[in-house]
Amino acid sequence: MSPPTGAGTRILLVDDEQAIRKFLRIALEAQGFETVEAARGVEAVGKAALEQPALVVLDLGLPDLDGKEVVGRIREWSDVPILVLSVRESEKEKVAALDAGANDYVVKPFGVAELLARIRALLRPRRGAADPQPAVVSVGALSVDLARHEVRVDGGPVKLTPKEFELLRTLAANAGRLMTHQQLLKQVWGPAHEHDRQYLRVFIGQLRNKLGDDPAQPRFIVNEPGVGYRMIEPG
Repeated sequence: MSPPTGAGTRILLVDDEQAIRKFLRIALEAQGFETVEAARGVEAVGKAALEQPALVVLDLGLPDLDGKEVVGRIREWSDVPILVLSVRESEKEKVAALDAGANDYVVKPFGVAELLARIRALLRPRRGAADPQPAVVSVGALSVDLARHEVRVDGGPVKLTPKEFELLRTLAANAGRLMTHQQLLKQVWGPAHEHDRQYLRVFIGQLRNKLGDDPAQPRFIVNEPGVGYRMIEPG
């Protein structure tokens, strides 16, 4: 009998059916993996941030969020491998899940041996893989929780519109790196707005106002004239 291969590696199991989670837990723990569980989408995103799993096994049919939305939310701040495990077998569903950021797709019912092989493949070290993006980026008095979409300055909450948060999230996820005007416009507003710098100036101004960030003496967002903006590097 071959020895367990999981070596304590943590896997997050996301499925609203307790019986499925139990079946997966037994199969994975027999191979030496550690498991944590979530039955809902919002819970899954939170546990992906707090538990820092090496891999996520995700069902698409969750009671609060579609699994593809869960994939998208996790992908905002993490490159953790995500394996979709779903009864949805259409090519359209598979393509949509993979386009959202999933790494692999297995249709239920499934064979345990195949599932374990796919998990092992996803856990193999990737050449040139970057360090994982932290779930929370802190720059001085500013804290940006990329998973929960929460922003705090000096310990107090800051209310941002979805577009303001997306702009701040993009800067925070690339903290310390210069983001050009075109890069920010493309990522936040889409390719059709790559040259609409006025959008960017207005929203940067709104962000600075809400964060209490003086452009003359910036605490968080630095303007690189004629080029773009940079979030001050944490620490």
